[in-house]
Amino acid sequence: MNELPTLPEPVTAPGPAAETPPAQATPPAPTWMDTLLQPQVLGCAVVALGIVVAGQTWSTHAQVRNLREEMARRLQKNDASNAETGTLTRSVLESSKELQSKVALLESKQVEAQSQQLALEQLYQDLSKNRDEWALTEIEQVLSTASQQLQLAGNVPGALIALQNADRSLSRSDKPQFITIRRAIAKDMDKLKALPSVDSVGLALRLDNVIAQIDLLPMLADEKPTLPAPPEKKAAKAKPGAKPAAPAEAPNPWLLKLQDVWAGWSTDMWTDVRQLIRVRSVETPDALMLSPTQAYFLRENLKLRLLNARMALLSRNEGAFRSDLIAAQDALVKYFDTRAKSTQTVQALLRQVQGSNLSIEMPTLADSLNAVRNYKAKP
Repeated sequence: MNELPTLPEPVTAPGPAAETPPAQATPPAPTWMDTLLQPQVLGCAVVALGIVVAGQTWSTHAQVRNLREEMARRLQKNDASNAETGTLTRSVLESSKELQSKVALLESKQVEAQSQQLALEQLYQDLSKNRDEWALTEIEQVLSTASQQLQLAGNVPGALIALQNADRSLSRSDKPQFITIRRAIAKDMDKLKALPSVDSVGLALRLDNVIAQIDLLPMLADEKPTLPAPPEKKAAKAKPGAKPAAPAEAPNPWLLKLQDVWAGWSTDMWTDVRQLIRVRSVETPDALMLSPTQAYFLRENLKLRLLNARMALLSRNEGAFRSDLIAAQDALVKYFDTRAKSTQTVQALLRQVQGSNLSIEMPTLADSLNAVRNYKAKP
């Protein structure tokens, strides 16, 4: 630091003038500059200034030290943050690589899905173009099959089901062009519903019941003669008002035993003699001469006749149906015992089946088929 300048001391001139005292004069008043330039004041000011400078230096040094410590701490935190940031950066890089691979895979799958979607859209367009044509072709095939079954087998319920399915398929489409076809189908359904019902199933079940009873029916060749009832012993009745007869003498036991033996032997012999000769009126003598083998084949032939009648019933062949039933009834009358209750029951069932009317003219499904074919023929 710079020291303040000191004033030079006054110099006294040598000579005789020094010995003579100067004339007394009044000294000048001290100023603030003179006071400031006094040595004591200057020393105090220098000390104070040094203390201030020392305090300032210490304070500055402390601030610098604190700043260095804070800087060191912050550098340590920055190093730790940099290490964590490096770790996170590496993990983010690895994750980004995985994500890039997954994104590439997803993009490839997306491209594949888009190609499949385009193919499906093209296929759907092709199907939508030909859907009506295919539906009409299917309906035409169903109606044609139902018409054949109706004419050949008289399957009215099957034809009704086919018409209902065709109408249901057409109802799913909102096109007004199908109204004409649906109107023709409704007309054919009304024709089928107006037909008289024939219980084919019930008649077939009755024929099955008759076929099951054929083996149990008695035949004329199987009939055995009935044995006559043993003669009743007539006990002597006492006349009213008559006196009781006097007790006769006790007969000989040997005589009684001999009479009993003779009566039993004569009764058995007379019974056998009566069975030797029987008189019956039979219109078909060959029915009594059937052997067991012939009887077996006769029963099987009757079953076949009834089975043929059942098939003719289901196929609505009335001529074959009635001819087979007539042949079966003739066989029952000719070879079986019509006096038996089981035979009479079978004959009653056959008469009920024969009384059914199968001569029903089945309508055709030409209106529905023509409507479908005309619609398909339109350009």
